[in-house]
Amino acid sequence: MSQPVRLPFDPIARAAELWRKRWGPQSRAVSMATATSVMRVQQLLLGQFDAIAGRHGLTFARYEALVLLAFSREGRLSMSRIGERLMVHPTSATNIVQRLAAQGFVERVPNPADRRGAFAVITDAGREAMEAVTADLEAADFGLSMLDEDQHEALYALLRLVRVGSRDFDD
Repeated sequence: MSQPVRLPFDPIARAAELWRKRWGPQSRAVSMATATSVMRVQQLLLGQFDAIAGRHGLTFARYEALVLLAFSREGRLSMSRIGERLMVHPTSATNIVQRLAAQGFVERVPNPADRRGAFAVITDAGREAMEAVTADLEAADFGLSMLDEDQHEALYALLRLVRVGSRDFDD
């Protein structure tokens, strides 16, 4: 995995400084810097996760679909349920499942309740790939090894507040 170019300064801190100069000390520069930091951390983590999953022939999105199927009661879900749970467009869910099927990690079987629909069913090979990626993600501490347990809990609690405030789920 190629490392991102390291800058000699923090571009988000610089942006906050410029924001304050342009819109004043009462501006929402801290909110902007916080939101931008969250998005940048997401990019960094996703890059690491894709690299880890890539060692096993997967993308992180396909890995997530395998985990979702493994966590389901019957090891199978409809395309619409996969899209809903992964929070992606149904077309993206179908694409993910098609790629997993081509790799032998899932099988598509007809949905008896919906003649046009299908279920994705995780295979033994899919479970093995999912377990291998999971072991590697855990070994990498999900890219957050610089945080101690209290910091993990505090960060999770803060991000959960944002999710609740954005009505991401029923609390």
